[in-house]
Amino acid sequence: MAFAGQIHGSCVARDGAGVLLLGPSGSGKSDLALRLIDRGFVLVADDRVEIAAGIARPPPELAGLIEIRGLGIARLSHAPDARLALVVELGAAERLPAPADDARFVLPRITLDARTASAAQRVALALEAACERMIFVAGAFTAHERRVAPP
Repeated sequence: MAFAGQIHGSCVARDGAGVLLLGPSGSGKSDLALRLIDRGFVLVADDRVEIAAGIARPPPELAGLIEIRGLGIARLSHAPDARLALVVELGAAERLPAPADDARFVLPRITLDARTASAAQRVALALEAACERMIFVAGAFTAHERRVAPP
């Protein structure tokens, strides 16, 4: 059974496919969400994410709000929900990781360092692979089954 409840994290989406960003406070979840929004993603939730039946939503009191460290809390346009397709755990990334699943969400999971300049592009490519719109010949997506229907 997949996780249901509220989790500390951020969520962005592209074409209805959600990316759940997880990591401890200060690991760069909100900053990476901002960089992804700059690449065409839309905010779903920041700081806390409500999840039920694979759908991510913002808690009503936080809908559209994002913390921009050093500036404050801003209101952005946001999606009311998104079907999760990928979990991104922020931390030290392996060079050629083996495929991994996040058992809590029954989704593919990658680990990456949010501080790298290419972090947003890596998440975008991982989402394409998770949605089977891109093929990797080695690494994190070489053995995953189809989990999300392309939009």
